[in-house]
Amino acid sequence: MNKEELIEILSNINKTSCPRSVNFHCHTTFSDGSLKPDKLLEEAYKNKTKFISITDHHTINAYKYIQNNKYLDKYPRDSIKLITGIEINCLLKGCLVHVIGLGIDINSKYLRPYIKGESPIGDYLQAHIVAKSIRGAGGISFLAHPGRYRIPFNILIPEAFNNEINGIEVWYDYSLSKFWKPSCFICEEIEKITDKYGMFKSCGTDSHGFSLLGR
Repeated sequence: MNKEELIEILSNINKTSCPRSVNFHCHTTFSDGSLKPDKLLEEAYKNKTKFISITDHHTINAYKYIQNNKYLDKYPRDSIKLITGIEINCLLKGCLVHVIGLGIDINSKYLRPYIKGESPIGDYLQAHIVAKSIRGAGGISFLAHPGRYRIPFNILIPEAFNNEINGIEVWYDYSLSKFWKPSCFICEEIEKITDKYGMFKSCGTDSHGFSLLGR
């Protein structure tokens, strides 16, 4: 999938997109998830989720595992669109946050400091460097779940914009329900600020368990 196609998907994301149509935030056993990558694809297919991204922490090994074993070949053409992704720790206004990169080239040299299985250090931990690295890898950067940090989202979102982060994970289940549903009040407030800065919107279940329908 090229960047223009990804942007088109992002431009149509709303509060009903996740988890049945789009899920751009989930994890496998290569970081802190419970599902192996092939089982995650099975779940996505069973749920009829068309667009999905594995965003493991500081590793892209799930994608190599899928590629090496040709796991996508077992599904009907266009039934699942797997978009490359990663989740990276960084500092934004001195606050430790998570930034998601979507549509990245997993072999890019720009990702090397971030695929070692642990949080980056030094300058690589700074948000503007992370955003620049994701951009260098051909991807689009997002501040994940902006309502979960010690600094309020109404401060962090403008700061993310100033650090050249491209988008915000707008739709998120802050109540951590068994079956994912967006926390409408906080998400709608986040959406207003995201719109103000003209940033991309994303959504995801942040699944770590055996179901992609919840966290």
